[in-house]
Amino acid sequence: MTAPAIRPVAIKIDEDIKARVKRLADARHRTSHWLMREAITQYVEREEKREAFRQDTLKAWEEYRATGLHVTAEEADAWLVQLEQGNDIEPPGCHV
Repeated sequence: MTAPAIRPVAIKIDEDIKARVKRLADARHRTSHWLMREAITQYVEREEKREAFRQDTLKAWEEYRATGLHVTAEEADAWLVQLEQGNDIEPPGCHV
């Protein structure tokens, strides 16, 4: 298996941000390069999760609009109370 190609990318940041990154990198005993890569990696991972959640929400909304199936807030709350009490029960069923 071949490792993915790593290619340099230039970004433009102002001097204030550059200095702040440098100070933080020094405090963490890391390079500015490492800190920026880590920041970008964490940002991308977080935003991918947010986008997946958004897509799941849109899918659920469309499914609800098409079928009308739902669980009430009261039903969901009652189920959560049971889980908090240590009772491993099935979630409530959807209904119209």
